[in-house]
Amino acid sequence: MDKIKVAAVSYLNTKPLLYGVKRSPALLSQMELIEDFPSKIGKMLVDNEVDLGLIPVAYIPQLKDWKIVSNYCIGSVGPVETVCLFSEVPVEQIETVILDYQSFSSINLCKVIFAHFWKKKVTYQKATPGYIDQIKGTTAGVIIGDRVFEQKYGLHPQKYIYDLAEVWTSFTGLPFMMAAWIANKPLPAAFIHDFDLANKVGLDNLAAVSKENPYGYFDLETYYREKISYQVTEDKMKALDLFLNLMKQTETETEIQDTSN
Repeated sequence: MDKIKVAAVSYLNTKPLLYGVKRSPALLSQMELIEDFPSKIGKMLVDNEVDLGLIPVAYIPQLKDWKIVSNYCIGSVGPVETVCLFSEVPVEQIETVILDYQSFSSINLCKVIFAHFWKKKVTYQKATPGYIDQIKGTTAGVIIGDRVFEQKYGLHPQKYIYDLAEVWTSFTGLPFMMAAWIANKPLPAAFIHDFDLANKVGLDNLAAVSKENPYGYFDLETYYREKISYQVTEDKMKALDLFLNLMKQTETETEIQDTSN
């Protein structure tokens, strides 16, 4: 049997879920693990290049067949720290938003928030590497992942930082699910069972996960325990349904400029 191809986000917030997987010889003998940034692995699952992925949930509408196969995800209940809109001016004065090229769920969350919660029209631009330096004046930018810590706690943070997960929860009263383990085809039940148990190993050993991934900008164990909500819950599934519905409505109303040329 060919190995099951598994793709996962390469950010720090996935380390607890992968901790046990990478320590399971039985699982590793059955799978090939690929780690990259969210938008890239999401596209891989859509294109059937992998069988299972911890992918941005915003890719779900592009999948012909899909199923969330684990009890664990990357989610939040309030502030999440690593999905933020940075700006030098308040929301009311923002005219342009640059969308992180590494993101997919987060940039769609940003568009949903502007359209349905803040009810403000802005111009969206696709980001290119180095785009963070373009966040100035009335141009804001979405930054996700580990780079948020560097920007927020670095030497030159923007004056206004909006945690998009926190904004979502304040308007909806629901948590948010950013990424989930999604399969695009049926997988062996025994593998899924063992894979799910392996995800839990790191969550039961967060101190060890944090020690294995030293980080200077933020205390990772606090981040894992207080900012990321890893369990798939009924409320997160409700939030997912609402997000996908609002995202579909927003897609017809927004246009993104490509400034890469």
